[in-house]
Amino acid sequence: MHKLKQKYIIVVSRRQITILTILGGFFMKDVKAAIKEKIRDITIDALRKAIEEGAVNLSRIPEFTVEVPQAKEHGDFAVNVAMLAAREAQMPPREIAKIITDRMEIAGSGVEKVEVAGPGFINFHLEPTWANGVIRIILEEKENYGRLDIGKGKKVQVEFVSANPTGPMHMGNARGAALGDALASVLEMAGYDVTREFYINDAGNQIENFGLSLEARYLELLGYESQIPEGGYHGEDIKDHMRELIEKEGDRFLSVDPAERRAYFVEYALKKNIERMKRDLENFGVRFDVWFSERSLHESGKVDEVIKLLTERGYTYEKDGALWFKATEFGVPKDEVLIRQNGMPTYFAADIAYHKDKFDRGFVWVIDIWGADHHGHVPRMKGALAALGYDPDKLTIIIMQLVRLYRNGEIARMSKRTGRAVTLADLVEEVGKDAARFFFNLRGADTHLDFDLDLAVKQSEENPVYYVQYAHARIASILRQAAQQNVKVPEKDDLAPSEMERLLSMLTHETEIELVKKLADFPETIRVAATTLSPYRIANYTLELASAFHSFYNVCRVLTGDEALTKARLMLVKAVQQVLKNAFKILGISAPERM
Repeated sequence: MHKLKQKYIIVVSRRQITILTILGGFFMKDVKAAIKEKIRDITIDALRKAIEEGAVNLSRIPEFTVEVPQAKEHGDFAVNVAMLAAREAQMPPREIAKIITDRMEIAGSGVEKVEVAGPGFINFHLEPTWANGVIRIILEEKENYGRLDIGKGKKVQVEFVSANPTGPMHMGNARGAALGDALASVLEMAGYDVTREFYINDAGNQIENFGLSLEARYLELLGYESQIPEGGYHGEDIKDHMRELIEKEGDRFLSVDPAERRAYFVEYALKKNIERMKRDLENFGVRFDVWFSERSLHESGKVDEVIKLLTERGYTYEKDGALWFKATEFGVPKDEVLIRQNGMPTYFAADIAYHKDKFDRGFVWVIDIWGADHHGHVPRMKGALAALGYDPDKLTIIIMQLVRLYRNGEIARMSKRTGRAVTLADLVEEVGKDAARFFFNLRGADTHLDFDLDLAVKQSEENPVYYVQYAHARIASILRQAAQQNVKVPEKDDLAPSEMERLLSMLTHETEIELVKKLADFPETIRVAATTLSPYRIANYTLELASAFHSFYNVCRVLTGDEALTKARLMLVKAVQQVLKNAFKILGISAPERM
């Protein structure tokens, strides 16, 4: 047994290396992290010997990386320490690498050989079945496989969608919903305490215009001449709301004071719109922990409070009858208005109060997902937080690019069913929740997305979501066939460790080895997705895992005449199914048993 830092315990057998990270009695296993740490130790020990013997002149061991080479012929892992040490040692990197490898002790480590390659890389070739222990880990951990503790329970808020409640949600909102929910799930898998939040923009100019637009449609439907105001809303949903209201209430609001009338119309329509938003989002598999009202910030005095605080700190001034925030002191091109000439706070003022409230609620990290049109809002919001004394680096803003829908090779702007602009609800109805969520998470938020509606419903391997779900369904079919033949997938208590190891050691076919290695990649994929805020890495991982499984399935029978080999392969495919299911849960898509 070889003890490492950070509470790692490495258990080394001839065929496998298993890592157990001990966290308060909970065992989280990561085979790939274990072997990388083992390789790091082997390298450090060898270089330390070389330094002590005077073969290499170094004052310290440089920070080096252990990476997977792009080309298989270069081994399973490679380290770059020789190239990093070359300048101080004043020696060619390949010479340093040779000195290090000559002093490496690899007996019993699972490493078959090491070699110097290229400009000075040290390549490690492992025993072919080095990762097979991951199968046992997955079957034991089940839904917890891939769960990490890098977040250590820190409170994180992810605010996303936050669509204007004056109308139906559009494609940008749909993409934001899929990205935000998957990101929140990734962070939860990484050990953060995550809150999903929706900010309801139910105050300000857009609500005034909303009320005027509703009033105009109300009067128009009753036969009075009226026009939607400039900046108002022309959607058919405005007319629908007023038509429903007239059916219930008739023309009684004609005699009501216009301001009171508009306030009633706004309350009536907002309630319906928010209910529809919640319903449409739930149909999309997205549920928020908090629905936060912008209006509540004004009613509670928090907007006035934050303006007062900025003023006391010397970050405001009056000009042209308005109150301005000194945004230029924080690198923003121009100062921003907090209170207009008419005495009304701006949306920006309310947004500052909202973000202050987030941190006051105890969140140590706040993540916002905004549309591309909000790009210029980022530096001024961070500047406002700095002015209030908060660390602006604790606010991360993800800017999401636009979506273009295609149908029959042409840009699609209208719903086939309604003939109106395509909404979130229309999209789910046309292609389904799974396809929509998977497609939105195939690309990073910072890239434009072309969404092929025809491809999304195609039942073939061309359709990426069908491809990955079919892998899960195919495994379910194999397991059903095994049950019909009274062949049971061994559980962890069914076999002694030595027997489990013996069975897993039979998985030596090239496609089996590649499939197991891909299973071992899952925890690292979670780690990278969480640290880079990139849930698309999970979607891409499922494609890679499904591809590895289909390659294996095409050449290796699972239910064979060999009982031991059948059990080994059943454990392998069961592990693949579990990891697919874990990844699907993050992405918010279903794991079908049949297709």
